[in-house]
Amino acid sequence: MVCGRLEIDILNSFWNLTKDNEDRDVSIQDVVDELSKNGVDRAYTTIKTVMDRLTVKSILVRYKVGKKFYYKATMYKKEMSMDAVKTVVDQFFDGSYVSLLRFIEKECDNLLV
Repeated sequence: MVCGRLEIDILNSFWNLTKDNEDRDVSIQDVVDELSKNGVDRAYTTIKTVMDRLTVKSILVRYKVGKKFYYKATMYKKEMSMDAVKTVVDQFFDGSYVSLLRFIEKECDNLLV
C-alpha cells in the first residue's frame, strides 16, 4: 500500500495514540493534537480529508458514536512496514531480499567511509 508523507505521519500518530489500548476511540482532533506535539501543524479539515482517504484505502475504518466520528486502524504498524518492504523488494530488487540486504550493506559501508 502506497501512502504519502502526511498519511504516514497520521498513521504514526494514530498508532502512537493506540499503542496502550488498540480499542481506543480515536477522533480527528486526537490526531491533530498528536501531530502538533510532533511539530506537524495542519488544519483540522486537512487531517479529516486525509483520514477519510485512508478510510477509502481501507487502512482506517470510521464509525459514529453519538454525533462524533471515530477511527480504528485495520493494519498494525508492523504489517504496513512489511508491506512497504515487500513493495520495495519487488519493485527494485526483483523480489530478492538478499539483494536488498546487499544493497543496504554496501550503502552503509559507503556512508562510513
